[in-house]
Order: sequence, then C-alpha cells, then structure tokens
Amino acid sequence: MRSSTELSFQREPHIAVMKLRSRVPDTDGLLIRDAVRSDSPILVALDQEVTGLVKRKYWRESFARLGSRRPPRRFILVAENQGHIDGFIVGEIRAWEFGEPPCGWVFAIQVRPKVRLQNIATQLFEALCDRFRRAGITKVRTLMARDNHLVLSFFRSQGMMAGPFIELEMALD
Repeated sequence: MRSSTELSFQREPHIAVMKLRSRVPDTDGLLIRDAVRSDSPILVALDQEVTGLVKRKYWRESFARLGSRRPPRRFILVAENQGHIDGFIVGEIRAWEFGEPPCGWVFAIQVRPKVRLQNIATQLFEALCDRFRRAGITKVRTLMARDNHLVLSFFRSQGMMAGPFIELEMALD
C-alpha cells in the first residue's frame, strides 16, 4: 500500500479527475466508518485544528443532507483509531454539472497533523472511492488551490491528474 502525505483544502481551486480502480485497503487497526451526527462536534474541532477556521454551519448543513436520499449520494466518512477520530473525508455524487455524467466529488479531507504519514488519508480516499464505485460511478474529481502543493501531491499520489475543465471566477463587489 502506498504511503501518502495528508492534506487540507484552501481557496483558489484547481480541478483534478481520475478513473476509479479497485485497491485493497490496509487498515492496520484503523476503522473507516460512516460518520454519525454525534461525530459532528469532533469534526468541527478537527477541521478547526487543521484549517484554523470554525465552520459549524457547514457541518450542520453537511449532516442535514447526509442520508437524505436513497441510495445515498453524499458521504462523510471518519477514520477512527482506538476510539479517537483522526480524520475525515466528505464526498458527493453530482450529476450533469458542466454537461458531464454523474461522478464523485471530494469536497474535504483532513487528518490530524500528529498522525499524518500513517496512510490515513489514503484509506479515507479509497473508502470514499469504493462508495462511489458501488453506486456505479467511474470517475472522481476534486478542486484545490493551485499553490497547495501538499494537497496536489496527495491527490496525484492517488492517481489523479488534471481534468477536462478550467475553473474561472470573478469578484462580485
């Protein structure tokens, strides 16, 4: 199993895409599981620990949408080790954005700094990709800041590469 660096998302995104393929996860006692509502305060704190931002509203809305559709299209997975949550990943199946058929999107992934380089982000990413595969999805995408070399390196280590889109933006002042 590959080793990886862990990551955090920042602003100005850059798109990445990869074809999904099967991999056998290496758990080494780590439990990757679906998040439950009682995990929310822990995820808010972990997100704040890594990003320096408190995003209670984001997490409240994320958990509100979680499981609201059958089959599930939004996923929040956590990495739990000896009863402690050390990481999470948030993803969703989106359809027909930019004229593209349904694909999986990774919106957020975080791992506690003190447990990075222990393959946790890779295991979270692989578990999310497995959820997407079971739903019939064949591609996964994400956005990241083009100068966030840590994030870019992680996703490239997972087999992702530049996708078919260019992100554009403008200020609305």
